Parts: sequence; C-alpha cells; structure tokens
Amino acid sequence: MNRRNAFSVPVVPALLIINGLLFLLEMTASGRQLIDLFALWPPGSGAAPGFQIWQPVTYSFLHGGVFHLLINMYALWLFGSRMEMVWGSKAFLIYYFVCVIGAALVQLLVAGLSAGPGYPTIGASGGVFGLLLAFGLTFPNERLMLLFPPVEISARWFVLIYGAIELYFGVTGSFAGVAHFAHLGGMLFGYVLIRYWRSHPPRYR
Repeated sequence: MNRRNAFSVPVVPALLIINGLLFLLEMTASGRQLIDLFALWPPGSGAAPGFQIWQPVTYSFLHGGVFHLLINMYALWLFGSRMEMVWGSKAFLIYYFVCVIGAALVQLLVAGLSAGPGYPTIGASGGVFGLLLAFGLTFPNERLMLLFPPVEISARWFVLIYGAIELYFGVTGSFAGVAHFAHLGGMLFGYVLIRYWRSHPPRYR
C-alpha cells in the first residue's frame, strides 16, 4: 500500500465543516457553555471550569464572529489545500495540530507572564499562521494578491511582513484583543517541525 494514501480522508474539507458546524452551535444558547469548556483559558484565570488539558486543541475550533470564522477558513482553504496536496493528509494533519498546540503553549506562556486578568483564546489562527509559513517556505516565489493595499507580493515577503506585523503588535500591545503571540507560536512550531522533517523525512508522506 502506498503510505501517502494510507490516510485518505481529506483533512482541509473536514476541518472546514467541523469549524462551520461548531460556529453554528456557538450561535445557540449552548454557545457560552462551549466557550467556558473548550476555549483556551489561562491557568488561574478564575473562570469556571478554568484550564483543561483538552483546550490547547479544542480552542482552535471556536470563533468569535462571522468575520473571524470566514477569514480563518478562507486562509485554511487557500494555504491548507496546497500543503495537504504536497504533504499528504496524515502529515498535514500532524503539522496543523502541532501548530495549533504550539500556538496554545506560547499563548499560555505569555498569559502567565502578564499581570492582567486571564481571557480565553479561540480561533484557528495558530494553525493558519503555521500553514502560511509552510506555504511561504514551499512556494516562496508564488504571487499573492493583498487586499489592503491591492498589490501583488511574493509568498516569501508575505510571510515575512505578516510575521513582523504580528511581532510588532504583540510587543507593543497596540492591537489589543488579538492573540498575536499565539500566531507567532504557530509559525515557530511549524518552522521547527519543517526543519526536522527536512533532515528526518516522515515515513507517512
């Protein structure tokens, strides 16, 4: 059996469907319960039930609004579909959740160093930023069209500019309400895994 085809379920469509269905559930009366139980809560935040071991994964399936969901799902489809074709579904699934969990760990570290009150983190952005990095490393000369301003730019520069913007906002705190360090954490853990794969290619590709 071809190892690349051993895990044949397309991951990106499945993630899009799960995120969409859970967002619809968030819009119901059970939405607050989903946030309380499955968002990423910093330890010691005082929220009930507080931090739980599953939250570094489950937070990535929740979103704070329609725009938040649509922008993440568009990026997941745009970059994730290409990377799943390159890597295969199993390697893609591993990479995506390494980025999601890595983003959560960085966010928890930053929250632990902050003296302010603990707020929940939700959204697929940690995994999406990891995919953005992977896309830029794999297709560095691919041309992407920015929305604001509407200019073309290579994927390499797109990644570098986005990473620099996230670092600036995270350090200065000038764009509050967004988990900038979680985004950077997704990129960092994705970069480490890609570097590891380049010297130790996974057998399940």
